Amino acid sequence: MSHFAQIDINNIVTKVLVIEQDVIDTGMFGDPESWIQTSYSTVGGVHTLGGTPLRKNYAGIGYSYNVLRDAFIPPKPFPSWILNETTCLWEAPVPIPVEEGKIFGWNEETRSWVEINTSIIQN
Repeated sequence: MSHFAQIDINNIVTKVLVIEQDVIDTGMFGDPESWIQTSYSTVGGVHTLGGTPLRKNYAGIGYSYNVLRDAFIPPKPFPSWILNETTCLWEAPVPIPVEEGKIFGWNEETRSWVEINTSIIQN
């Protein structure tokens, strides 16, 4: 089965269905031109199973479809994050620290990563 994303007039994904092109073409699910195929196995321009990637990322509700890039782009998580033109994924302006056993979250106010206290979560 194939996956298709329906976009609105602003190119925002409103639905994602497992459906075939011939069913889309019947018009039973709205204007066939508003449906764009997406690949469940595509993330950051790479097909996770070794196949051919399709439209940079698997579409999700709220994602935008960029016609010029032929790519689905997730919503921007923070104003300071930057779009990676190769992957069409958002990246923090500074890399996340890599420290064994530690979890970090983004603080937009300081534009930095802060350690999350996991002892609160464990109790």
